[in-house]
Amino acid sequence: MRWDGYRSPTWDELFDGDGHPREAAARLVDYFGSLTQRELAERQVAADVAARVMGTTFTVYSEGRNVDRTLPFDVIPRIIPQGEWARTEAGLQQRVRALNLFIGDIYGAQRIVEAGVFPRELLAESVNFRPQCVGIRPPLGVWAHVCGSDLVRDGDGTLYALEDNLRIPSGVSYMIQNRLVAKRVFPELFETTAILPVDDYPAQLYDTLAAMTPRPGDVPVIALLTPGIYNSAYFEHCYLAQSMGIELVEGSDLFVGDDDCCYMRTVGGPERVDVIYRRIDDLFLDPECFHPDSVLGVPGLMRAWRAGNVALANAPGAGVADDKVVFAFVPRMIRYYLGEEPILPNVPSYLCMDPDDRAYVLDHLEELVVKPANESGGYGMLIGPRSTAEERSEFAARIRANPRNYMAQPTLALSTAPIVTPDGPQPRHIDLRPFILSRSDVYVTTGGLTRVAMNEGSLVVNSSQGGGAKDTWVVVVEEGA
Repeated sequence: MRWDGYRSPTWDELFDGDGHPREAAARLVDYFGSLTQRELAERQVAADVAARVMGTTFTVYSEGRNVDRTLPFDVIPRIIPQGEWARTEAGLQQRVRALNLFIGDIYGAQRIVEAGVFPRELLAESVNFRPQCVGIRPPLGVWAHVCGSDLVRDGDGTLYALEDNLRIPSGVSYMIQNRLVAKRVFPELFETTAILPVDDYPAQLYDTLAAMTPRPGDVPVIALLTPGIYNSAYFEHCYLAQSMGIELVEGSDLFVGDDDCCYMRTVGGPERVDVIYRRIDDLFLDPECFHPDSVLGVPGLMRAWRAGNVALANAPGAGVADDKVVFAFVPRMIRYYLGEEPILPNVPSYLCMDPDDRAYVLDHLEELVVKPANESGGYGMLIGPRSTAEERSEFAARIRANPRNYMAQPTLALSTAPIVTPDGPQPRHIDLRPFILSRSDVYVTTGGLTRVAMNEGSLVVNSSQGGGAKDTWVVVVEEGA
């Protein structure tokens, strides 16, 4: 494979601005350069076959149909030097500590509001604030046990936090499966390159869940609560439950007894459940508290949780911080709760609830990315430079009608990494989603899920919008190498 024609319009993860391989990527670049285009194409086909055999799928909801698709996987990995990753890891740990303190404060004394650091009106209009959680203190004071934070690199090489996913973050199974596929396709690279592992995540997640048990003297009974086979992340639910050796259950498999404990129906009779890793949204979790017609949740589950008889991860109400408008206040949270300066900068943000910011956004829609506060999966966004006049006019009307629900960010020159194409390696824009587990300490995956905008020029990396994925290698660079 020839690299001489490869050029990126922005910061590239493998090559510097002069076209030379970055230090951590030099061995990888040499290896891929030794392959013919045909050999590389064969490796890509082998990777695609392995992904299908392993059943690595996600579900797309389209035109009233549920379609299972294999996540597109590109065999050229993304490289991150260990030294850079150490700083990134520290920044993620700092963010999640502050976010957990914020959530606990919001459902407690609301000191940050009283201090004028966080706007009261922003909380009053939050669609993810759950009054049912006021006054509750979950085990270890942790609300968001699992977080997936999205990171992007700008054209000058700066790594930014783009958003924090604290409700039901998904994608970690693809990170693990991508590594398994890469090891099958390039075993020789793993023998000659010091690549930090990612396969300890299921064990780390199990330890995180087990630490929450209300019966610490016994082996905890842990279950993963799934909405069922039609959920877009059902593959991940099955994979994680099997990897951890815990039960995979639906709402109908559980019930809450008169003693306010949660039980699982088994062939041997009811068995008490200590910890539930729930992959169901708050509003469907318990028809006694939320949507009364929900058939996905468990009646009385919130009652059992409030009584301390069952632990829930993530805790109900954690989504109050999973809001793209609240995101803009994370640096202030870090300073307020931790007394520290943020290690990872936020992507600059304009809040449409602020009159000056709103005026700027409305005047510069063609330059900005506009996001609704609580959508996910790349839905409901306006990408200004690729929008039509009609789309901008529609978004301007939405912003004026509900300014609290919108924020905007500059269109960053997202970094790129090469993908395999019939015409040789071509640059595509990428982001990164590391996963962070909070317990008495904070664990961060080494790297994370690198998502790729497979279409040329596209900035949308979400799988539901046609994005793919790469394996992410945190590489130990040898002294003098």
